[in-house]
Order: sequence, then structure tokens, then C-alpha cells
Amino acid sequence: MEPTKPSKVQVPDDQGLAHAAQVIAQGGTVAVPTETVYGLAARADQDAAVAGIYRAKGRPDFNPLIVHVPDVTAARGYALFDDRALALAEAFWPGALTMVLPRRGDARLAAAVSAGLPTVALRVPAHPVMQVLLKTCGYPLAAPSANRSGGVSPTSAAHVADSLAGRVDLILDGGETERGIESTIVGLRDDGTWALLRPGPIPEAEISAVLGQGSTTAHSTQIEAPGQLASHYAPGKPVRLNAMAAQEGEFLIGFGAVGGDVSLSASGDLAEAAARLYACLHLAAGAPETLIAVAPIPDEGIGTAINDRLRRAAA
Repeated sequence: MEPTKPSKVQVPDDQGLAHAAQVIAQGGTVAVPTETVYGLAARADQDAAVAGIYRAKGRPDFNPLIVHVPDVTAARGYALFDDRALALAEAFWPGALTMVLPRRGDARLAAAVSAGLPTVALRVPAHPVMQVLLKTCGYPLAAPSANRSGGVSPTSAAHVADSLAGRVDLILDGGETERGIESTIVGLRDDGTWALLRPGPIPEAEISAVLGQGSTTAHSTQIEAPGQLASHYAPGKPVRLNAMAAQEGEFLIGFGAVGGDVSLSASGDLAEAAARLYACLHLAAGAPETLIAVAPIPDEGIGTAINDRLRRAAA
């Protein structure tokens, strides 16, 4: 059912920021201005909070979500930084640069923010409202653009309200954003090369000035950042779909009334299922069973995207 209650809009003064931090702490979503576009912020360390982002946007793209942190020190708690990453951080953070880096094994982040990849997309935003919110919350925030999936990214609070129409818990009205387009995304490779994964406010020439000319790689064949084509996630074991019960040797991923060794959503919430999909597949991949079975998922709304990824995993 479509929500009908309008989203609350507040100015980002002390009271507004305190309210925003409270909403986020409770697992809610808050539209926040950044220097690029308005982001739909929720805590990045909880699957349920990430599900709220999917629910508000209407359909998950299963792209990695950018994780926002207040500074380099915080960022190093979630990703491995080499000299190149530190040089980029020195040059462009806080600012409109996102780096895709190897995710730390002990990073306390929801699995969905990395979309099944061993990397994490990190940014230190420069906007004072987002900075205060990050420091007040004390944990990382996932914040894709605050609009319905497939729509135009919002550069004002009015754009957010028009697009999300009551699907976001709170909108902080910080006026028009400065940059107006999403951040530049750079991926750093293990072989010492780098790739411009998404153009943005920081031009490639400025990246080259830090990392060196001629270091960009060819187009990646797998998704690494928002704005790229989705790729399948294979758990390394045969996968049987639409299973009502586990057969011998199977690890069952349940949904709704179909229980299992783990459940995408015991309540049948498709947004929660989307947020937990990669985490559940990781659990299944590491289980002693040699086969994986997955309960039926309704092929509607977000379920269409979930089934698409499950079919790719089973191929």
C-alpha cells in the first residue's frame, strides 16, 4: 500500500539535526543535503535500515551503496587504504569524490551496501549538514540519491518531496545543492591501476594529476559502483529456486511462511528481503551443505529484482 502521510520537513538547525539523528538511530530514513545531490540517509550498519532505503526508493538496483563517513580516520575503519587512496583523500576529501576500496574483513557494515562484492564505496562529504549529522550519529550512513528509483536525482527538498511523497521519514531542507550531480567515483585496483567508474564534479584530469596519467583501466565487466550495469552473484554452489522445503544436502533460505536455515524476511517484507539477500547467500555459501534452496519470492515490485538476481545465481 502506498503511504499517504506526507514526509515531515525541517530546517537543519540544532532541533532538526537532533530529530534527524533520532530517526536514523531508530532505523528510519532521512533526506539530507550534500554538496552533490540530496541523499536518502540511513545507518549503513543495519540490514533493516538499508531495507528502508530500498522501500522508499521503490526498487533496489542491487548496486553498491555509497557509505558516508565524517573523515579519513573513520573511513579507514571500513576499507583498506594504500598510498594512492590516502593521496586522493588528502586532495579531495571532504568533497565530491567516492573511492571504491577493499572492504575490511571486520567492517561493521550491512552486507547489502557492498552488493556481494569484496569492496566498499566510501565518501567524506563536505556539506556542513551531512557532516554534523554524521558526527552526531557516530556511525556510517548509506545515502543514495533521495528519489524514486529511475527518477531524476534531487537537488532541493522540494524535489525529494515530489519524488518520494511520504516514503521518507524526514526531509532536512538545506536549500539547493551546490554540485547538482552525483560524486565522481574512482576504483583503485590491486595491480596499481585505477578506473573512473562514474564521472562527476571532480574531472578525470584532476584525478590523473594525483594518481598519474595513463593509469585508467578498460571498462570493468562487473558492477563496482552506482550507475553501472548489474551483475549476477554466484554463491559457488548449485541453487534451486521456488523451494517449499529443503531436500537432502540443501541449505534453505526461507521467505515468509517458508522457514529455513535462515530467512530473507520471516514477515514476507520484500524490502527486507532485498537488503538481506547477499548476507543470506553468503551464509549459504559458507554452510556445510553442498546445495542451496531458496523459497518462492513474489515476482512483483521489489520481488522482480530479487528473482532476477536469484535466477542469475542459479544459472
